[in-house]
Amino acid sequence: MANGQKRADIKYGLDVAVVLKEDQATGRLTYGKVQKILTNSPTHPHGIKVRLNTGEVGRVKEIL
Repeated sequence: MANGQKRADIKYGLDVAVVLKEDQATGRLTYGKVQKILTNSPTHPHGIKVRLNTGEVGRVKEIL
């Protein structure tokens, strides 16, 4: 179980837990598969931003 701060750890189709923008205050996690990686930098302290296959966008908090 890796955290989602390194872009190299995240691959298309991976099951992940993300925090959506509207859930940042509560830290509520949303689960899904990675459709697209949106962050270009190799690392990000708050998690790599991805689009899930549901179309939702959030920062990866956990790789399942």
